[in-house]
Amino acid sequence: MNSVDTNSTSATASAPVKPGEFRLEVVVVPVSDVDRAKSFYQSLGWRLDAEVAVEVGYRLMQLTPPGSGCSIIFGEGVASAPPGSAQGLHLAVYDIDTARADLISRGVEVSETFHDVTGVFHHAGTEGRLDGPAPGHRDYGSFASFSDPDGNGWILQEIKTRLPGR
Repeated sequence: MNSVDTNSTSATASAPVKPGEFRLEVVVVPVSDVDRAKSFYQSLGWRLDAEVAVEVGYRLMQLTPPGSGCSIIFGEGVASAPPGSAQGLHLAVYDIDTARADLISRGVEVSETFHDVTGVFHHAGTEGRLDGPAPGHRDYGSFASFSDPDGNGWILQEIKTRLPGR
């Protein structure tokens, strides 16, 4: 199957890339079962942008989280990393509690909300986690985590007001 979503109701065009810009467009997520991963990410409400199979051993899916300018690609023959090895993939959300509840309602196992002992960013893995949101739900400081069926690790990060220049 070869398809690319060009439906204007489901895809929003962004401004063209300008000279000197380096936009993060796509992140390759290594998975072991393309159909299982497609089902999982679609169950999160992510838009299927493309499904392409052009030769035996090469098949890709491109999906985009709601509101994101960056997509993920996974498939057969598109990643050299072992399935489940992508970690620390961040999804910025406005309200960590609402986002967490939404994922749980979709059947996803999500960690409790946490903040880091440093009060800055979070440590790798589960080291340095303190229970609950950052004091006052400080922007960039509250997190929750979940994994896809292969163990690729995602982090929700609450951001209500972005830092200047972002």
